[in-house]
Amino acid sequence: MNLFRTITTAIASAAIAAVSFTADAQEQFKRELEQISFIPKGQWITGVSVNYSQSNQDNYQFLIVENINGDTYSFKVSPMLMYCFKDNLAAGGRFGYSRSRTRLDSGSVILDSETSYDADHLYAITSNFYGTATFRNYISLGKGMRFGMFNEVQVELGGGQSKLTNGSGDDFTGTFERNFSLNIGLTPGMVMFLNNYSAIEVNIGVLGFGYTDTKSTTDRIYVAHRNSKHANFKINLFSVSFGCVFYL
Repeated sequence: MNLFRTITTAIASAAIAAVSFTADAQEQFKRELEQISFIPKGQWITGVSVNYSQSNQDNYQFLIVENINGDTYSFKVSPMLMYCFKDNLAAGGRFGYSRSRTRLDSGSVILDSETSYDADHLYAITSNFYGTATFRNYISLGKGMRFGMFNEVQVELGGGQSKLTNGSGDDFTGTFERNFSLNIGLTPGMVMFLNNYSAIEVNIGVLGFGYTDTKSTTDRIYVAHRNSKHANFKINLFSVSFGCVFYL
């Protein structure tokens, strides 16, 4: 019985010592990070990003692709409005519209002297609308007020339509598509103030999940459905975006 009591007492003492050590360790490693009011409560945040690109090809050649004749353009505009409901915390939304068109008059894919594929009279036009709910958390870099970082959570719903045609005359065929998409993402970024009211922002997608459902009708006869899912858990350099933002 004395032996059992001795062992019990030793275990209890060790447990008390471990708890005391843990409490001391937590106090020693308390970070005590100082956070200033980088974006004060009550500020409105608004801005817009615009992207436009265009290219024309006249007998263009690249590797196995030859005699490309056509043109393409893409356009996207995305205004944003957010409200800072608490110091360094903001919520709001973003609206987006994108449109792209590709026209290929002629082109060839030549694999070797006996194998080649020709394409002509290809035409595709797509337009999409997006609505995004956003939430941001700002973090200042030190005690300065010019540079800071933010982490933005996005929930996006969108949809649109596209038209694809091929051939001409009796060989003409066309497909009409409607699509719906859902995207959830996490996009950290950095902000640099030019003055008290305007800033330049850059952000990049890191985490995200997307779902797209598409219904297509070919020659008004054949109907098909397709859906796709994707997840992104790494830095996506193709999602880097820049914008000019105003803090009012």
